Amino acid sequence: MTKEKAQKNYTASNINVLKGLEAVRKRPAMYIGDVSSRGLHHLVNEVVDNSIDEALAGYNDKIDISINKDGSVTVQDYGRGIPIDIHPEEKRSALEVVMTVLHAGGKFDKDSYKVSGGLHGVGVSVVNALAEWCKVEVNRNGKVYFQEYERGLPKADVKEIGKSKKGASGTKVTFMPDGEIFKTTKFNFDTLAARMRELAYLNKTITISIKDEIEDEEETFHFKGGIIEFVRYLNETRQPIHKPVYIEGEKDNVPVEIAFEYSNAYSDNIHSYVNNINTHEGGTHLSGFKTALTRTLNNYAYKNKLIKENSKITLTGDDFREGLTAVISIKVMEPQFEGQTKTKLGNSEVKSAVETMVNEKLAEYLEENPSAGKKIIEKCIKAAEAREAARKARDLVRRKNVLDSMHLPGKLADCSINDPEHCEIYIVEGDSAGGSAKQGRDRRFQAILPIKGKILNVEKAKINKVLENTEIKTMVTAIGAGIGTEFNVEKARYGKIIIMTDADVDGSHIRTLLLTFIYRHMRELVEHGKVYIAQPPLYKIKKGKEEVYAYDDDERDKVLKRFSGNGKADSLDENGIPKGVHISRYKGLGEMNPEQLWDTTMNPETRTVLQVTVESAAAADKIFDTLMGDAVEPRREFIEKHAKYANLDI
Repeated sequence: MTKEKAQKNYTASNINVLKGLEAVRKRPAMYIGDVSSRGLHHLVNEVVDNSIDEALAGYNDKIDISINKDGSVTVQDYGRGIPIDIHPEEKRSALEVVMTVLHAGGKFDKDSYKVSGGLHGVGVSVVNALAEWCKVEVNRNGKVYFQEYERGLPKADVKEIGKSKKGASGTKVTFMPDGEIFKTTKFNFDTLAARMRELAYLNKTITISIKDEIEDEEETFHFKGGIIEFVRYLNETRQPIHKPVYIEGEKDNVPVEIAFEYSNAYSDNIHSYVNNINTHEGGTHLSGFKTALTRTLNNYAYKNKLIKENSKITLTGDDFREGLTAVISIKVMEPQFEGQTKTKLGNSEVKSAVETMVNEKLAEYLEENPSAGKKIIEKCIKAAEAREAARKARDLVRRKNVLDSMHLPGKLADCSINDPEHCEIYIVEGDSAGGSAKQGRDRRFQAILPIKGKILNVEKAKINKVLENTEIKTMVTAIGAGIGTEFNVEKARYGKIIIMTDADVDGSHIRTLLLTFIYRHMRELVEHGKVYIAQPPLYKIKKGKEEVYAYDDDERDKVLKRFSGNGKADSLDENGIPKGVHISRYKGLGEMNPEQLWDTTMNPETRTVLQVTVESAAAADKIFDTLMGDAVEPRREFIEKHAKYANLDI
C-alpha cells in the first residue's frame, strides 16, 4: 500500500474508543501486571487495599477474607461503606460509579483519605471488569444496599435489600475471576495469607482473618507490636544480637516508622513500604535510612573508641548492613513512584525526613544502650574483615582470569549470537544431563553450563567463602554481571537463566541452593524476571506408536484415562494401567536422549518454564532463611506443611 493510500484510509473511523471498562478487559496486563496466578491474586489485593485505606483513615479495624467453595473470593470490611447516594455529575449511585468507572473513588479527595495504598487509583473497578460476576453489599445509614455486575456491567440498579444490624457499617465484595481472562482462576491460600500477614504487621490496629473453605484452612493476623513483631518474625530462624530498635515520629508531614535488629546472618534483609506498598526497588526513604545508619554508627564507633586507632579497617555502608533485618514504613500524601516495576519512591523530601529522624533517634538509642551499640559495631567490624578477605580472594581469582568474562569457563557450551535478550543459559545438574543438553540444544541462542553436585549453601557462608567455591565462580563468570555489591544486571550475558535439575529430592535441593545463591547475591536477576525453572516431564506414556509426556501425576492420570477408553474395567491390567500401555518414570535428566530433552524441556515452542518472581520480598527472605538457615525446627514444620505440593522420590 502506498503512503498516500494509507493516509486516505486512516480516518476517524480507525480510532477505537473503548467505553467503560472495555479497555481493562482488552488489555488486562496494563492494569494488574499479567493474567497468570500473580495477576489473579492481585485482584484480592486491590479490594483489600480499599479496606486498608478505611483503616488508615481511622474508620475500620477488621477485614474478613474468604476463598469460597465455588472458587470466588469475598472481602468484607467494617468501615463507612461505599456511598450509595446519587453522584452529582454521573447522575447514578456513587457505588455504581466506583465499581464501573476507572479512576473513580475517594482516594483522590484528601478530605476523605489523607493517604492511600493504591498505586494507580484503578482499584475495585478493575476487579469488577475482570470478574465473571461481582456482588457488592453496603451497610450504611442503617440499611443494606446491593448491586450485582457481570463482566463489569451492572445487572440492575443499586437497591435496598434490608436493615443493618445496630451500629453496623461496611462493604462486602464477592467476585468470581473470569476464566476467559486468566490462565488460572484458583486462588492459593498461602499466597494471600503472606500478603495479609504483611498488612497486619504494617497496621497494628487492624485484625485480618482469612479462610479457605475449599482446603479448610484459616488464619487470623493481629500484631499489637506492629513492625517490631515483623522484624522478630523475619529473624525467627536467625540469632539476634540485641533487641529490636524502634523509631517512630513525623518529620515534614511524613510519618515514619522503622524497626531493625542485627543477627548472626551474613546477608541483609531490608524491606521498605510506602502507604503499605512494598517498594521492591527502594527509593528516597531507603536511601535516607541507609545514609543515616552509616553516619550514626560510624560516629558512635569512633566517638567510643570501638575501632582501634591503628586499625586498617574502614567501615562502609555494606559493613553496617550485614546481618541487618529492617522494616521501614512511611506514609506520603502524594507518592511519586518510578523504576522498573513502579515501586521505587521518588519523593525527594522523604530522604531528608527519614535521614533526620534516624540520625536523632538512633543516636539516642546508642547512648542509652551501650551494650547493644558495642555488639552492633563488633558485628560490623567482622563484616569489614570478611569484606577485605573477599576483596583479596576476588583479586586473586581475577589474576587467574577466573572472574574475567573474556576467559569463559571451559565447561560452558556458549551460544553463537551475542544479543543477551535473545540468549539463554541452562544451568544443568551433572555432566550426563549436561552432555544431552549440549547435543539437544539450539546452538544459536542456548548455552549450557553443567555443574557438579551441590553448591555451597550461601545462607551460612561469608562472602569470601562464597567466592572460593568453584561452581559459584564458574556461574559468576558465565553470567558475566559480577556478584553481590558489584552485580550489574545490565552486564548479564543472557536474558534468561534457566535452572534445570532432576525431578527428585537431590534435584530439588540443588535447585534450592542455586535459587538461594541467585536471590542473595544476584537478586536483580529475579527482580528483572530473568530467572526460570525448567520443567522436565516426569513420565513418558506409550501406547502403540503414540507417545505422550506427562509433567505431573494429574496429567499422567488424564492420559491413562484417555488410553483406557475412560477407565473401562476390562481394558485395565491388575495394576489399573490400560493394557498395551507402557509408563516410563524419568528420575533424572540423563535418562532422556538429546532429542527427547529438546522436545520436552528445551524447545521454546513446546516447553514449560516457570518464571521465578518475588511478590513479597519479606516472604521470600523468610522462606530462604527457613530452608537454608541453622534453625532445624522451623524447617521441619515448613517441610511437613508443604510436602503434599512436592514431587518426592522416597
